[in-house]
Parts: sequence; structure tokens; C-alpha cells
Amino acid sequence: MDVSLLVWAVSIGIVVALLVVDIVVVGRRPHVPSTAECLRHLAFYVGLAIAFGLAVWATSGGQYAGEFFAGWLTEYSLSVDNLFVFMLIMSRFAVPRPYQQTALLVGIVLALVFRTAFILAGAAIVSTFSWVFYLFGAFLVWTGWKVGRQGAQDEPEEFHAPLLLRLVERWFPSTSEYHGVKLTVVAGGRRLITPMLIVLIALGATDLLFAFDSIPALFGLTSEPYLIMMANLFALMGLRQLYFLLGDLLARLVYLSYGLAVLLGFIGVKLVLEALHENEVPFINGGEPVAWAPEIPIWVSLLSIVVILGTTAAASLAKSRRDERRALTDAPV
Repeated sequence: MDVSLLVWAVSIGIVVALLVVDIVVVGRRPHVPSTAECLRHLAFYVGLAIAFGLAVWATSGGQYAGEFFAGWLTEYSLSVDNLFVFMLIMSRFAVPRPYQQTALLVGIVLALVFRTAFILAGAAIVSTFSWVFYLFGAFLVWTGWKVGRQGAQDEPEEFHAPLLLRLVERWFPSTSEYHGVKLTVVAGGRRLITPMLIVLIALGATDLLFAFDSIPALFGLTSEPYLIMMANLFALMGLRQLYFLLGDLLARLVYLSYGLAVLLGFIGVKLVLEALHENEVPFINGGEPVAWAPEIPIWVSLLSIVVILGTTAAASLAKSRRDERRALTDAPV
């Protein structure tokens, strides 16, 4: 896929412009967005992603369009899982609901920065070392197994503060209450950090950890850095509105961890098979491609992603309805 610097610049420029407008609006008016507001923004961002995918289809063909849609859906599902952690962080630090929108927006901007760095680094590594797909594939299979094990636990998930956050809380004096969306305040002649700054550090550390999972997964679906970048951007845009729109519905996705585990495992196996199909590692089959290793077409990947995510959502909502009916039946009269 031949993407000119002009196309790169225009694409990134449009997204940055949208983010700047969003930051200015939110920064001036922290509030809890209404359902109608969330739906408008979410419909706009989803429509923009679909329009982009169709434009890729018209200009570069169905193969690349399929790679974009597969990457976008995968990244979107992983981002929804990220929302669970965001919710835990907000609860852990008792962020006032009107300020959660600002915190989420900054967290999403940090995610864009971290993932951009990972995409550029990943593209450079992949173009130089073809054997890295073996590592990516093994990492995704291991990550899928780990996510699946976490989903099998009966205990409710808790937020475990990263080391960086624990050091900040220990070394820097802070206030015990929020001062709007300010990050620091002066009290008693001393500069103190506010809980909002601690929350943003927690969100940034979480974004960094999630980038380790999402970027290898996208490289398992397409080797085009442009498509990977745009899939990331479109998946993260509108995530803030989705956070407020779904609310308690996120808690109903009880099988999301299992679905993500299967999804990551599928992409990991796909990566390993493609690495075998184009093998250049000397100690594997004498450095020659492995003839029996199939090359999974993108339409199979896209269909598999849709089936996995659709089945996960349907099974989760069905279980939630059964649990609600059982609770009503067992409730004392």
C-alpha cells in the first residue's frame, strides 16, 4: 500500500484537529455528557471510521479495507476492555463524575502518544527482522491465556496500582480533595499535587501496558503502519463517550475476557502460521518456508473477529438476563 506523506499529514491533521476541539470544549466545561450527546459523538466517530474504510476500499482495494476493518474492530474490543480498568481507576480515586470526562480525554490522548511510538518502533522492527512475528505470535497466545485465566476467576477484579503510581503517591505531597481539574495547587506555601494528577498518571501507565497487547495484535492483521495507525485512532476516538454511554452495561459483558482471550489467541496463531509460511529463520526448516503452514486470508480473519465478538456480547447479555430473572425469583416476597 503506497501512502504518500501528504495523505499521512492530512489524516493525522484531521484527527489532531478533532482532538484539539474536544480538549478545548471539555477543558472549558467539565460535565457529565447526556445520552443524546454521547450517541451523537459516537455515531459521528463510528461513521467516520466506516467512511474511511470504504475510502480505502475504493482507492486501494478490498484487501486493505478488510485489514483496516479487522484492525479497527480488534482495537475497539481491546479498548472496551481498557474501559473496565478506567472505571476501576475512577472508583479507586473517587473521581467526581463531572471531572471524569476530562480525565478520560487526557487518558485517551496519552494512549495515542504511546501507541504512536509503539507503531513506529514496531514497523521499524518488523521491516528489519522478519522473525519478530514468531515473538509477536507467542506473546499474543500467552496474553490470551492470561486474559482467559483472569476471566475464570470468581473474585471481582481490583485495580492494582503500577509501581510508578505508588512512587508518586509516596514521594510527592498531595491534597486529599479535588480542586476542579487542576493538577497542582499551592497550600501553606507549598506546591501540592492533586488527586487528578495521580489519576492521570494511573491512566497513562495503564495505557502504556495496554499498548503492549494491542500493537502486536494489529501487526498480526496488517503490516501497513498507516492502517495500524488509523485503526488505533478511530478505535480511541469516541471511547470517552462510550464510557458514559455504556455505564452499567460494561459490567454486563461478563464474558468479554474470554472473547478477548480467543481473539488474541487466534491472531497469535495466525501470526505464527504466517511466519512459518514465509520462514527465513535458519534453524526452522533450514531457513526455508514451511509448505504446510496456511496463509489465512483477511476475510477469514475479519469474519472470525466478528463471530468471536458477536458471540461474546450475545452470551454475556443472555447470562446477565438469566441472572436478573434468577435474582427476582429468589428475592423474598
